[in-house]
Amino acid sequence: MELRGSVALVTGGNGGLGQRICHALAREGVHIAVMYAQSRDQAETVARELAARHQVNAAAFGCDITDAAAVARLVQDVAARFGRIDLLVNDAAYNKAIPFPDLDALTEEVWERIMAVNLAGPMRLTKAVAPLMKAQGAGRIVNIASVAGLQPTGSSIAYAVSKAGLIHLTRCMAVALAPEVLVNCVAPGLLEGTRATANLRPEQVERSASTSLLKKAADKDDCAEMVVAMCRTETMTGQTVVIDAGRVFH
Repeated sequence: MELRGSVALVTGGNGGLGQRICHALAREGVHIAVMYAQSRDQAETVARELAARHQVNAAAFGCDITDAAAVARLVQDVAARFGRIDLLVNDAAYNKAIPFPDLDALTEEVWERIMAVNLAGPMRLTKAVAPLMKAQGAGRIVNIASVAGLQPTGSSIAYAVSKAGLIHLTRCMAVALAPEVLVNCVAPGLLEGTRATANLRPEQVERSASTSLLKKAADKDDCAEMVVAMCRTETMTGQTVVIDAGRVFH
């Protein structure tokens, strides 16, 4: 897919990985809608940086992706502002560190919040942009999951299950939206300097890095460049690529 001049909606675009994804796409000439949940000032700063550094159009949009009506308004607003939506990157996520054996702390409220943001949110966004992409004749959707979705690990059981669901949602949506829309997924391992990592216990961070083959965290820029590749691809769909410095093989 030709990226220059296309329009991307990046959820969580003001986060640690989200910003890298926005800049990687903008370097290819993609116009960017930076979606945020709460940090408006930060998202607007990211949008200004994208416009100034890469000479693309960029704007910030607020949205609660657990609210179906808000998601519908977001897609309408982005399409009205940019004229189209070619790419969707589902990077927004929520987690809370709860040791797996501590089932009492895994309350229904925590479970439902994590599922609402990490799994139902991407589903809503995908359904909302799909008609536009189908009508345009092409589109790309990239989900950001986690290696926690491939093995029983991560910040909590709820987080791991939500990311496993997102990986399978990727496959199912690839089937549902073919042939016009291609849907793929990146599953990062430990990423330093992100909100998700900030919520992890120190021993989890140390264990993730020390048990990788490369003895370090995954690279955010590697993940961002994989997103770009998945947006450009013409023949890959329904796939999940792991970037974790060599910990999980699937």
